[in-house]
Amino acid sequence: MSFPLLTATAALPAIGAIATAAVPAARRNAAKALALFFSLATLVLAIVILVRFDPDGDRYQLTESRSWIAEFGVRYELGVDGIAVALIALTALLIPFIILAGWHDADPLETGNKRWRPTQGFFALILAVEAMVIISFEATDVFLFYIFFEAMLIPMYFLIGGFGDRAHEHGEETAATQRSYAAVKFLLYNLAGGLIMLAAVIGLYVVAGNFSLTEIAEARANGSLDMATNTERWLFLGFFFAFAVKAPLWPLHTWLPNAMGESTTPVAVLITAVVDKVGTFAMLRFCLQLFPEASKWATPAILVLAVISIIYGALLAVGQRDIKRLVAYASISHFGFIIMGIFAMTSQGQSGATLYMVNHGISTAALMLVAGFLISRRGSRLIADYGGVQKVAPVLAGTFLIGGLATLSLPGLAPFVSEFLVLAGTFSRYPVIGIIATFGIVLAALYTLVLYQRTMTGPVKPEVAAMPDLRARELLVVAPLIVVLIFLGVYPKPVTDIVDPAVKQTLSDVHKKDPQPEVEAAK
Repeated sequence: MSFPLLTATAALPAIGAIATAAVPAARRNAAKALALFFSLATLVLAIVILVRFDPDGDRYQLTESRSWIAEFGVRYELGVDGIAVALIALTALLIPFIILAGWHDADPLETGNKRWRPTQGFFALILAVEAMVIISFEATDVFLFYIFFEAMLIPMYFLIGGFGDRAHEHGEETAATQRSYAAVKFLLYNLAGGLIMLAAVIGLYVVAGNFSLTEIAEARANGSLDMATNTERWLFLGFFFAFAVKAPLWPLHTWLPNAMGESTTPVAVLITAVVDKVGTFAMLRFCLQLFPEASKWATPAILVLAVISIIYGALLAVGQRDIKRLVAYASISHFGFIIMGIFAMTSQGQSGATLYMVNHGISTAALMLVAGFLISRRGSRLIADYGGVQKVAPVLAGTFLIGGLATLSLPGLAPFVSEFLVLAGTFSRYPVIGIIATFGIVLAALYTLVLYQRTMTGPVKPEVAAMPDLRARELLVVAPLIVVLIFLGVYPKPVTDIVDPAVKQTLSDVHKKDPQPEVEAAK
């Protein structure tokens, strides 16, 4: 039997979570170092997956399959295509930076009454989330996917509610109340989506007789599984609703600004750069493969919701006073682009959407982490409390600018390529939708540049006059992300080569071909 590489990649951070949680509370530095070690070891295994994966080979590779609950046809079944490989690599890449960025975020908290926050618990929960996200990307059994899709809510709930942001203008007591509200709202929204999905999962079993994605998709393709039109549509809606909450898609998005605003900065990055990608990934893997006809039926409505997300999120980002909530609303706009690319049903759109997932994760992580370093120095998330930072901390301001320019998809930085592909792929089939979506680019430039202008330029405010520049640990976090943003902005081929074959297979599942140009190329 070959080495179970996919299992090992998901199990390693889970083992790391247990080991980190077992470290005595007094040895918090040892807990941090142990968590970082396991995250780096997971990154090594993710690189091995990347190297061993053959984009031109079988659709699902490195597969593992074992009987689990035989009475209900549930199997422990794993496999990765190019889309999953790219997102596993993104997750494994970001977690070490998240841990480094949060190095002091769970240190003992001094207030009027001294309280001890379990440092080892903070890092153990981050590793637990990583394990569940990775196995969600690997699962090809629908029931197995559902378990970890829901289970990741528990550690995220404690990360949001138990380790919230200390920079709150109304004091610790109000901050604790806001954290609890944000955590409960996050949990309720996502549990509601998950319960609806559970009903759809049960319905799928009743219709198909098993939970295997590959077997059901093959049966749909060869005609041996005939699903009634209404049945397929209801099942599709059950799956899509849960994924749209996780993504998040308007109008199911309202939990995200609260969760990101009240979380520590590393946890905010974990939410939007890692966890939310499970929702958009699952749309590609499960909605389109299991319910191809229903996916085409729902496409017009989903594209309208995606465009609303793009414009609505960007407009609200323009009006924000809170830095972290601004990034949250910007992410809602970006997820609108991703979902629009998926349901444009073109190879350009879906390749761009997958690339967008990767690039958004890196660019948002870079911007949010630098913003977190800024907030930790001043002790405030309010934009109005800053001014002239570039004169006292030029490296911090410079990295903040690059992260912001990546967010607005400046040519030469990674998100530009993915956003261009999404818009080109959408315009070729749905020109009106594509035209409206381009206004999101204008609004992105507005909220990003206004944010930079108000915080970094102008007279130096007295409260930031003594602000230190980025330290060595902080540079170690930000610099590699900026390098990746520039590299993928100039040369995205390594990622597109991996995801393009999987995208073409997904398009064939829904029996779609790219629209032909109206004007033939000159010979």
